[in-house]
Amino acid sequence: MTTRRHFINQVSALAGASLLPTFKGLSSNDLQFISSFSPEKSALLMASDEDYWYQIQQAYTVSPQIINLNNGGVSPAPTVVQNAVERYGKFANEAPSYFMWRILDQGREPLRENLAKFSGVSPEEIAINRNATEALDTVILGLPLTRGDEIVMSKYDYPNMLHAWRQRELREGLKINYVNIDLPLEDNDLIVQKYVEQMTPRTKVVHITHIVNWNGQILPAKRIADEAHKRGIEVVIDGAHSFAHLEYKIPDLGGDYFGTSLHKWLSAPIGSGMLWVKKEKISKVFPLIPNDKPNSDNIRKFENLGTRPFMIEQAIGQALNFQLAIGNARKEARLHFLKNYWAKEASKMPKVKFNTPIKPEYSGALAHFSIEGMEAGKVEAELFAKYKIHTSPVKWEKLDGVRVTPHVYTSLQDLDRLLDGIKYLATKS
Repeated sequence: MTTRRHFINQVSALAGASLLPTFKGLSSNDLQFISSFSPEKSALLMASDEDYWYQIQQAYTVSPQIINLNNGGVSPAPTVVQNAVERYGKFANEAPSYFMWRILDQGREPLRENLAKFSGVSPEEIAINRNATEALDTVILGLPLTRGDEIVMSKYDYPNMLHAWRQRELREGLKINYVNIDLPLEDNDLIVQKYVEQMTPRTKVVHITHIVNWNGQILPAKRIADEAHKRGIEVVIDGAHSFAHLEYKIPDLGGDYFGTSLHKWLSAPIGSGMLWVKKEKISKVFPLIPNDKPNSDNIRKFENLGTRPFMIEQAIGQALNFQLAIGNARKEARLHFLKNYWAKEASKMPKVKFNTPIKPEYSGALAHFSIEGMEAGKVEAELFAKYKIHTSPVKWEKLDGVRVTPHVYTSLQDLDRLLDGIKYLATKS
């Protein structure tokens, strides 16, 4: 088994240092060696190798006083990413209009290429922006639709996406057909059926949230998309919670449009996101922020933001290197392991209801639980007040409880404390 001493020796040799207890000080390129670390072990076996993940945990500067289990909102960035933002920020401020536009701006194309390679698509289909809302609103508000056209989506989709489609419904006379599903649900055939039932000859777009933010349910995006395409319907996919969380390439999901935030599971700087549009679809989508060639087939028309925080944008590259160093398969396996570690124990407790599927094909790291007799806000407030555990209260549709989202830096001790808190509240309620 790999040991911490062996790991430290490798890092020290690589960095030319006599002693380096963690890789906080390493550059993102130095982290590449982790990708071949302990190659004889599968991702599944590595998921429970606490020596390995201890080193990953040291790359983050998270608070030792607060246990952050709301990474589904915004994830902290590892030190290499924080340092990059600071470094680029200082550089830009030496002469902003020169260093931002003439120097840092030139880094967007290599970054675009790297994101595209990671995503399995062409660089000419990737736009860099600020979050999933901006990416998806670009498509939702930019698609050419007319009065009477229909949209299929679920009320479990993210609120900002619901707001955007409802605004078009209100202003332009579109019609939204809502998919009626109760979550959690371990039946992909039924989920697909429910989406198909809402498709009509007037349906123009199906909106799919790959991982539902409320409880972590993974929807069978590819199967739904295939059914839509059989009927000549376009597909928009919200990948805010699946990108850099699950192992896949964007084309695997079968969509025509895809948007995500990078400051969630990729651990990129806060305020970074990405849009993918299939090349042949670009020309028909109007940009969210107008430019002189709105009908262009150039993906860059969706980046017309004016002055932007170049330091945030360029530091995405360090986050991507960090992700590649760990490896998608390893990371997904670890996140499943962390979810199952606490969820299986919590599910056995009296008065505790687990509202997320356990099986890996139906959920990843995000999970939702409720306690009989306690509202979501009360559970969240007491977990923080007594145990200093930060979670997210979720009261949406038929869900009324707390969302828990660990990340790669989350320790088993953190999750043991969560279990202590859940047990205490369940006994108290």
